[in-house]
Formats: sequence, C-alpha cells, structure tokens
Amino acid sequence: MDYKTLNFDWNRAKAFLVTAEKGSYSAAAKALNLTQSTLGRQVQALEDELGVVLFERAGKGIQITPIGLDLVGHVKSMAEGASKVSFAAMGQSEDLEGTVTITASEANSAFLLPPFIKKIRSLAPGIKIEVVAKNDSADLRKREADIAVRNFQPKQPDLIMKQVSDSQGNFYATKEFIKNNGPFKTLKDLSNANFVSVGDLSGYIEGLKAYGINLTEENFQLLTESHFVHWYLVKAGLGIGVMPHYIGDKDKSVERVLKSFDGMSFPTWIVSHRELRTNRRIRFVFDQLVDYFT
Repeated sequence: MDYKTLNFDWNRAKAFLVTAEKGSYSAAAKALNLTQSTLGRQVQALEDELGVVLFERAGKGIQITPIGLDLVGHVKSMAEGASKVSFAAMGQSEDLEGTVTITASEANSAFLLPPFIKKIRSLAPGIKIEVVAKNDSADLRKREADIAVRNFQPKQPDLIMKQVSDSQGNFYATKEFIKNNGPFKTLKDLSNANFVSVGDLSGYIEGLKAYGINLTEENFQLLTESHFVHWYLVKAGLGIGVMPHYIGDKDKSVERVLKSFDGMSFPTWIVSHRELRTNRRIRFVFDQLVDYFT
C-alpha cells in the first residue's frame, strides 16, 4: 500500500458522505451532532485537501458535483470498513457498564419494554438503556441500534437472531362504535366497517387477507404512521384497529370486535449484529430480552 496517498482526514470524509446522503448541510449536521458551520468547514477542508469541488450551490440548497458522485462510493466503502473496526473492538468489551441501544416499534417500546428495563436496572445498574421507538426498521449494520425487537425475520446474513414467543393481535373498537356499526358476528361482517390504518396501507390489507378478511382502501378513512395515533383514534370511536392482546385486552375503553375470532399471530425476533453479540453487556441484554419475551 502507498501510505503517502492517505492524505485526508476521515472525519472530513465522513462529513462529506453524510452530507451527500442527507442532501443538505443542516440535515447532515443534525445527524452527526455538529453545528452546521463546523460541518461546512470539514467539507471545505476535504475539498482543499483533495483539490476538488464536492458540492455546488443550487438555489437555497446544495447539489453534489460529478466528481463528488465519483468519490461518494469510495467513501462509503471506507465507512463500511470503519464500522467493521468499531464492531470488532466493541465485541471485545467485557464490562457490564455502558449504553445499550434497543429499537422496537412504538407499541412494544411503550408497553413491553418499561418492565424489562426496570429488570435490567435491578440486575445490572451500570447498563444504560437507550430506546429508539420507531415503526420502520433501524439498520443494525450502521449502528443505529445494538439490538432490535422485530415482528419479521431479518434476511441479512451478518445478523444474529432468536425467535421468541409470537404476539397475538385482534380487532378492537369502542362499545359505542360496535353498537352503532355492528353487529359483527363473522369476519365477513368486517367488510362494511371503517378501519384505522397504521403504516403501509397496501401491506396492511394484504396481511388481513391471510386471515380471510377482504378489505379495500374504502374501508380505511383514517390513515397514520404512528401506533399511538392509531390507537387513540380507535379509542375515540372513529374506527376499528388492530392491537396486540396485551394492550387491547387491558384497555377498558375498547373491546374485541369479534368475540369468536381468536386473533392474528405476529412473529417476534430479537436481533443483533453478529460481532456485537460477543460484547458482554450487549450479550447480557440480548439474552435477557430473549428470556423476557419468551
């Protein structure tokens, strides 16, 4: 290797990469927890080191230059290499102290994780838990989280995962809604009802078809990306929603729409990056999560 060619700062390259991916200095600065002026200086310094222009002004924003497009792929490869170094180093840690980041859906984060975190605080008070509540999937390979609780089986080969007990879900609505729009005695009766959708509507409809429930977009007059908003719309009597039994059955403001319907099954997986699995504190939390959900 010609070490003389390694004549630029990695932090500056990282600033360039994140700016290219985010599309603006302000978004990149927020992602890197930097001020916009600091990030701008890092990108400018990289341009000076390499003798190229990476971004040009385009109205009130910026646009990556052709040379910037040529370089961004190489910098991505550098980022992947740097991540592997971090993973390998973290995997050697034997301390039951430090931060472990868990990502889960809003519902799981709010209703299932608090008792678990209380248990972890008792067993290992040196571990700090950070919860990333999001309904789309955090990328474990990019260190957006250490451990994920997911309701689908990940396909990436570099992840380690354990399937635990399935979650059971059902249809819920207020008594008033059921009285005014029912009776709902069979699954077919649901085809004329109003529902509250959460997330991807087409995927939602397709998922229900597996249980013999045939709905169309006309059944969904209310749409949201948030589990919380979805649930409070249901509790306000505005439609039928789907929730796990451990939430719906405990909420006295709603009841199951179909008494004869046992419900739907959702797989639950606890997932971590393969190299992080050898980190003692992350391994400890991973194993405790598996035990808790099982």
